[in-house]
Amino acid sequence: MNKNNIVMVALLTTCSCQVQAENTNLAQLIPFNISENKADIALTEFAQQSNLTIIVPYDKVVAVRTRELVGTYSVVDGAITLLEGSGLYLAVNNNGQLSIRTNNDLEGKHSMLHKNKLSTAVVLAISSLAAAQTIAQDSQANDVEELIVTGFRGSLLKSLDQKRSAVNAKESIMAEDIGKFPDLNIAESIQRIPGVAISREGGEGRNITLRGFSPSFTRTTLNGMEVPAGSDGLDSGGVTINASRAFDFHVFASELFNRVDIQKSTTASMEEGGIAGTVDLYSAKPFDFDGFKVAASLQNGYNDLSEKNDPRLAFMMSNTFADDTLGALVSVAYSDRTVRQEGFGTVRWTTPVATNNVYPTSANPVINGNIAENDCQLNGSAVAATNCLWAPRLPRADYFGNDQERLGVTTSFQYRPSDTAKVTLDVLHSELNNNRVNYNSMEWFLTHNEITPLEITVHPDGKRIMAGTYDDVESWIESRDQTSKSVFDQYVLSGEFDLSDSLKLNAMVGKATNEADREEVRFYYISDSHQYSFDFTDNMDIPKVSWGEGYDYYDSDNYQVTTANNRSNFVKKDNLTSKIDLTFTQDRYSIETGIAYNDRKVESREGNGNYPTAFSAVGYTKMLPVSDFGKGLDGDLVPFLVADFDAIYRDNRISKDYTDNQSAAWIVGEETLAAFVELNNEFDVGSMLLKTNFGVRAVNTDVTSQAWINGSAVELDRSYKNFLPSMNFSLDVTEDVVTRLSYGKTMTRPDLGSLNIAAPSFGYTTRTVSNLGNPGLNPFESNDIDLSAEWYFADESLLAVNYFFKNVTTSLKTDIVEKLIDPEYYDAILSDPQYDEAYNADPRTVPYTHYIPVNDNAGYDVKGYELIYQQTFSSLPGLLSNLGVVSNYTHVNAGDMLGVSENSYNMTVFYEVDNYGVRVSANKRDDYLLSKPSDNGHASEMKYGPTHIDLSSFYHFNDNLTFTFEAINLTDEVERIYGTGDGTMDMTREINHTGRQFLVGVRYSL
Repeated sequence: MNKNNIVMVALLTTCSCQVQAENTNLAQLIPFNISENKADIALTEFAQQSNLTIIVPYDKVVAVRTRELVGTYSVVDGAITLLEGSGLYLAVNNNGQLSIRTNNDLEGKHSMLHKNKLSTAVVLAISSLAAAQTIAQDSQANDVEELIVTGFRGSLLKSLDQKRSAVNAKESIMAEDIGKFPDLNIAESIQRIPGVAISREGGEGRNITLRGFSPSFTRTTLNGMEVPAGSDGLDSGGVTINASRAFDFHVFASELFNRVDIQKSTTASMEEGGIAGTVDLYSAKPFDFDGFKVAASLQNGYNDLSEKNDPRLAFMMSNTFADDTLGALVSVAYSDRTVRQEGFGTVRWTTPVATNNVYPTSANPVINGNIAENDCQLNGSAVAATNCLWAPRLPRADYFGNDQERLGVTTSFQYRPSDTAKVTLDVLHSELNNNRVNYNSMEWFLTHNEITPLEITVHPDGKRIMAGTYDDVESWIESRDQTSKSVFDQYVLSGEFDLSDSLKLNAMVGKATNEADREEVRFYYISDSHQYSFDFTDNMDIPKVSWGEGYDYYDSDNYQVTTANNRSNFVKKDNLTSKIDLTFTQDRYSIETGIAYNDRKVESREGNGNYPTAFSAVGYTKMLPVSDFGKGLDGDLVPFLVADFDAIYRDNRISKDYTDNQSAAWIVGEETLAAFVELNNEFDVGSMLLKTNFGVRAVNTDVTSQAWINGSAVELDRSYKNFLPSMNFSLDVTEDVVTRLSYGKTMTRPDLGSLNIAAPSFGYTTRTVSNLGNPGLNPFESNDIDLSAEWYFADESLLAVNYFFKNVTTSLKTDIVEKLIDPEYYDAILSDPQYDEAYNADPRTVPYTHYIPVNDNAGYDVKGYELIYQQTFSSLPGLLSNLGVVSNYTHVNAGDMLGVSENSYNMTVFYEVDNYGVRVSANKRDDYLLSKPSDNGHASEMKYGPTHIDLSSFYHFNDNLTFTFEAINLTDEVERIYGTGDGTMDMTREINHTGRQFLVGVRYSL
């Protein structure tokens, strides 16, 4: 037999190759048990176990290794899994003969999908990220077309295959090529998954909500371990560093990852912590590729609002050595981003009676229109009807300027000393630096008794002031200089070991750290009193404004400077994870068991700087640093004076030396020890295949909360246990239809703010305790049910419906509790100078009224459904055959849960051929709740649900060189927050925009 063309023959070889192929359904399900091995050995076992004859070019496979294949697959899906990353392909010619092909056998790696004459063999094949693998045919020799899928379309196909083969409810996003994720931002890629919505900050995705739950309810892992990621934010998104469990996805460059899985239903082997679900991020490994690979990309970004050009660069190189026993990979991603975010805000509307502060009784304004409230009262006494009209608290123009620099580096080393062992070391480093200047031109309406309304025009609803002129108003121009840095480091050492043919051991130890620093200097430039007018008649978002006759708004002599803030903040998050799993596999079942230990710690500190006495603004002002303020908004924004920070620092008006504020410092730690056992099985139910997953996870959590109160160190230690059963069923009803049913008990630990005991307020005369966290809280617990039906009705196509129901049985609320103060606080209280024994409030014997977070067992439900439609129109004639669509719709019923959009929609339409392609994506979500009730008398506060439209396109100049063009936020969508007043109104708190982003790039891969 010719060694270069070995024919691997199965047990049944008495028939001819042609007859066998014609009578073998390549979609028939077959149980496989093939360990990771050299390709010639693995392919021999594959042929034997599938009863097939496969022609293999020995010289092209002898130096190649294949992956493990354990479980029940069709011939085609089995070949996909076995050959993934090897550079080998399963091919079938016109006579039905199966053979193994390589990249070099194909005409070009950018060939597109074509219909195979053997319809049963038209199935996805997965490759390395350099070029998608395929079921291919020799078109010249056998007159049969190739099936090769790459680019965005190939990414979708690989994602479909991951979804279809999973036993639990799962979605995946795959890289289009080496270091080429479908979107520039990880969160923006994830938002296209059904059930996912994102929050943006500065025009960039930051956090995700999954199936109606806030970001803290979604657990995120990176290379197998749970990781923290936090940074600070713009004024519109919150001005503190993220010290919560929410994951800030914008910390990382998307080029660092090659796959994201979203686990929507749980299994016992998955670590606990995410009631909403788990997001698993994966960076690339050298053994993912066949030999030497390199990819580099360069993009120039241009924003039509900032009119700045920003570079974005990425590079990846991977290779294997020493007969494929060693592998090394390094990738680097760098980007600059200039954000100009501007708009108008009111910092909420309110009424004088809601603030317990009414207009002067001497005020006698001209009133245009009718006031709906004729009986306006404050504390039971009648006041002028104007005091029941809503008006802006701090009408202001806003400008946020942000220079952002992001750097990411990954390295991965792999060692395979034998066919039964593989060791991997992954290292990831990421930095996000921000330099910001934020400016706001506020008019001071907070103290109604100090301003005098001269004339007002009432809105047609009779509840608010649409236009007004006031006397005795001060201008407060706010200027902030902020610098921040977020640094993330992760080290993960993992190993996979085949102890025998049926026993496998996986082990991992990893450490991840995220440090976020921020410094802020803030000044108020306070003017002399003057007249001020606003008019929302033509635009209820952005009014026309003016100042009284004779008053020079731009004269620095009219302002005094006071220091509003000079502070530093620091948050450090540490995670240490170690786990070991043991899997025993037989023909149609496997048993997996393991233990996992986690040590998580979050530390928060604050530093105070000096606060100089007020000084004149003369010599310390300049004009707003843009000449076209308000460009692109539907409304006129008036430019204003701002602080000249260079002059302030030059003259040493303020210093950035910070003293640790011990009373604001806190540390929360969690140690968890978990064990699980899980059984996976497969059964034939008539002509159907049933895959089952049963398991249970038990976990113990020890909580430590530390703070410094009145100079005394206080530490509280608490613990709790959870028992989490789960089951998943996946039924292949036909070759094209899969149904799933899942049940699991899940948990999410309390957010860190609820566990933080820093800076409590003890009222000794009132015997009260407030502003105190509760480390004794148990976690949120939920019973989850998922039910879905998936119809893979054509190649690369899916029609599916998913129903989910989460019964949250344990949650949190703030309550009033009468009890003794915990003994850990005694020393701090007794050493407090404000404490006096004469109060008869000894904390050791006298109960105090606590206003604290406690567990709530009343329960609530979150339920909804997802609809998915995905199709490539390959069967259509001509150019239409290159079209495709990916779409989904999610409906969530979650009552008054924060951050939940009742409806969200995603749609991507794409067109791809051999050398070029383009896609347009739209993402829409309903308005969602931020708070209820809200501040300043509002029944609730809402966030506008935007519609974001993005475009991406490419042109392959040749097999190695590609040109790209992308457009982000094509419609320049606004970000808007509004209050509902009495519950029926819509009054803008903030509205701003960041402009459109265009990126032109070139990409080289080898």
